[in-house]
Amino acid sequence: MTSIGRIFLDTAVSAAGLLRAPELTERWDSPSALAQFQVSGLAGHLAWQILAVPGRLGTATSHGEPITLLEHYTTAPWVGAPPQDELNVRLRAFGETTAAGGPGALADEVDAALAELRAILPGVRAGDVLTLGAVAPTLTIDDYLSTRVLELAVHADDLAVSLGVPTPALPQPATDLVLALLARVAARRHGPVAVLRALSRAERAPATISAF
Repeated sequence: MTSIGRIFLDTAVSAAGLLRAPELTERWDSPSALAQFQVSGLAGHLAWQILAVPGRLGTATSHGEPITLLEHYTTAPWVGAPPQDELNVRLRAFGETTAAGGPGALADEVDAALAELRAILPGVRAGDVLTLGAVAPTLTIDDYLSTRVLELAVHADDLAVSLGVPTPALPQPATDLVLALLARVAARRHGPVAVLRALSRAERAPATISAF
């Protein structure tokens, strides 16, 4: 298993624990911490970051010209899109569809996917590439898994806040990966000086250095 594969799997296990939280059942039909997202749909969106991976890995090939992670995050159509954008509306609807069976069934599906990933990931070749769809780029497997680690980290925090429970602790390698990636994307979007000031000089910090 590649090091990124291990980081992804460990992060997925950490995030999946939220799907067994009793608070999820209690707040299933409530609004989440994200605009226009129900808790159920947010849980489905978080779960999909795990559920989709076995199938994606099954399409890996040694052919293709992958783009870089920075190119991915600076060209992705959802970056900066408002909540009412058609793409975000579809994402929320798909989250609800994924969660349609209820919290127990969703958690069971994720547990089954984790078991499948434990069997698949040791055989993954880091140099292989994935084409993620008609309007999505081609990424190396390690870069694709890095995007899933970021999604899991961000949305686990969103769901934990929505449930009023502590955000699951990330494995240290996942924390390092996510913070480094967010800093690189933020520097590409706002410029390195803005990120430097936000992290080191409160008196000169810009209003935001949000990566997305």
